Amino acid sequence: MYQFSYADIQTDSVADAKDRERQLLTRSIDMLAAAAAIGTDSMEAVEALHFTNRVWTTFVEDLGSSDNALPKELRANLISIGLWLLRETEDIRQGRTNNFEGLIEVSQIIRDGIQ
Repeated sequence: MYQFSYADIQTDSVADAKDRERQLLTRSIDMLAAAAAIGTDSMEAVEALHFTNRVWTTFVEDLGSSDNALPKELRANLISIGLWLLRETEDIRQGRTNNFEGLIEVSQIIRDGIQ
């Protein structure tokens, strides 16, 4: 399993950090798509939800940091999106929904917006 920490991203240049963020989101999207095809009770789903949860927990923590250079309003909006994604992953894990498509679509929009 891919191991990462936001400290890795913070030591990179901004361009490298953005590239790493896009890579993490792409990996999450790919894993979620595979899980959606196989089913919520699969090992792929467990791994995809865990990975997505780790990615977004890390992103939300960084966005909440005073060291984050993004504009405050954008950070707040991204935190809100991140918290929705975290709730949705938990709802899928708990069997309350199977909204992989929502997770995938929102993650794609965020990934494609990283410039």
